Amino acid sequence: MGDPSVSSVMDKQKQEKVKLVVWDLDNTIWEGVLLEDENVVLREGIIDVIRTLDERGVLQSIASKNDHQTAMEKLEEFGIHEYFLYPQIHWNSKSSSIQSIITSINIGANTVAFVDDQMFELEEVQFEHAEVRCIDAAQYLDIPDMEMMNPRFITEDSRLRRLMYKSDEIRNKAEDEFTGPKDDFLASLGMTFTISPLKGDDLQRAEELTVRTHQLNTTGYTYSYEDLEQLSQSPNHILLITGLEDKYGAYGKIGLALLEMEEEYWTVKLLLMSCRVMSRGVGTILMNYILEQAKEAGVKIRAEFKMTDRNRMMYLTYKFGGFKEIHQEEDLVIFEHDMSYIQKIPSYVELNIINN
Repeated sequence: MGDPSVSSVMDKQKQEKVKLVVWDLDNTIWEGVLLEDENVVLREGIIDVIRTLDERGVLQSIASKNDHQTAMEKLEEFGIHEYFLYPQIHWNSKSSSIQSIITSINIGANTVAFVDDQMFELEEVQFEHAEVRCIDAAQYLDIPDMEMMNPRFITEDSRLRRLMYKSDEIRNKAEDEFTGPKDDFLASLGMTFTISPLKGDDLQRAEELTVRTHQLNTTGYTYSYEDLEQLSQSPNHILLITGLEDKYGAYGKIGLALLEMEEEYWTVKLLLMSCRVMSRGVGTILMNYILEQAKEAGVKIRAEFKMTDRNRMMYLTYKFGGFKEIHQEEDLVIFEHDMSYIQKIPSYVELNIINN
């Protein structure tokens, strides 16, 4: 099976599914203006829309010009405050609010939708964030039926996504309040990193990872469920998936690697890691595990890297990890590792290998 063409990858990027919906409040989530009437009521059917998106793994937040405490109390009164991550409720511009949410969640603007009843606000956001999909609040009941709001699969990770991000909020707050060295904080988390062969239910999550992960992705290639199922049964390929958990809970399935095996070389066709674990010091564990396995097997490791507009960090990961460029053709680089030195797994992480 050949790698996807450049054009097919570009088409995929144009058809990005929405990962985050940012809602206005007045005359969007509820009828009326809160500061004019404290007895506002939720718009009919809005709770079903919010819950449906949440069950699909679509994250949600708030960008509203309002008094923060009053608005949060009203959301709590309605029993829906828990659905919104990093809500931005103040008097600054909606575009700055959306930028703050994007930064906090670490998500691409091209996977964000913004819902507001005011054309001025929609146009202001569109001007500052051309990639954000802007939706008139009058269409709120149609949102769950929009193609961009419907992922191909709803996985276990999808259903738990909001709770995982809520745990991230707690972790980030704990990190901000921690006064010692970074390694001491990481050690306090009690992290366990799991590596296992890809099969069964994880195939759906693996497709989701190739579609959703862009920054920490060595090639930007996407693989369908059917592609991955075929590769998982191939004697010439190894597919590995990783998970991470700590004292605050599970991060879910957060990494994926595809290796093609030949007699003298194993080639890493794809290596990716969720951006959510970028600050946890675990980004190179999977790569170093692969190097150790190749060394035991008496083969060298090569790796494909395809430059995109967002994955330069993975290029640096290969360079700092002891890989050297041996070939380049346009934006495709072939790396090779001489196996002379392989980094050790950080002492603050327990590695759990599942072989069956």
